[in-house]
Amino acid sequence: MTPSTPQVTRPESAGASGPDDGNTTPSASGAPSPDRPARPAAAPSGGLRERKKQRTRDALIRSALELFTAHGYEETTIDEIAEAVDVSQRTFFRYFASKEEVVFAVHEMVEARFAEELERRPEDEAPLEALHNAVMSSWDDIGGAIQSVIPLELHMRTYQMIESTPALVSAHWRRYAILEEQIARLIARREGVDVATDPRPRVVVAAFSGVMRVAGKVWGEGEDVSVESIREITEEYLAQIVPAVSGEWRGGERRGR
Repeated sequence: MTPSTPQVTRPESAGASGPDDGNTTPSASGAPSPDRPARPAAAPSGGLRERKKQRTRDALIRSALELFTAHGYEETTIDEIAEAVDVSQRTFFRYFASKEEVVFAVHEMVEARFAEELERRPEDEAPLEALHNAVMSSWDDIGGAIQSVIPLELHMRTYQMIESTPALVSAHWRRYAILEEQIARLIARREGVDVATDPRPRVVVAAFSGVMRVAGKVWGEGEDVSVESIREITEEYLAQIVPAVSGEWRGGERRGR
């Protein structure tokens, strides 16, 4: 027996032009690349038309994630997502190129806010310190940003759904690789080094990203979906990078020395 279709707000569809209704997904992926960092969706300008478009986009995200987490990513069709928001498939494609793009829409917003915060860190902060402070500072408004689109509980269920869906796991790792390269290049610019010849930017970002993935996994497997919980877990795990790499794990001299 499958859960009932989620109830969502049904906004008016935007009036922008787009592809004809049909089953063919447009070829544009909209995915970030090392040279084209992800950016959050532009905030509505205040006009009625822009507010309607933003409401439609947010409703499509929430509807899609509710359906994906309730019925499964592969089992959910674009027609079902559009129907839940009372818009056409054509309208869906005005906002998203594919189901995968919808899945990672909120993740992309979070990643973009982190990158922006890292850009603002003082130049006298060491790379790992800047990464640490950027992610902790970004959590100050990320929780509110997420909840302006979907509940945090749905964000956590989406994370769990991604981790249990092979096609999305692959996409998730691909996106992580692109994001790591973006951040490594940003760190290289901050430090005045060439990422092509100096391995340190990629090394420090790889260590940082690995810790963030573990922290996210721990949060996703827990019961507390609050921003405070992910902040605490992130802080705890990031604080262990240096001790784990250079510290003495056994609390004394190693045997055989």
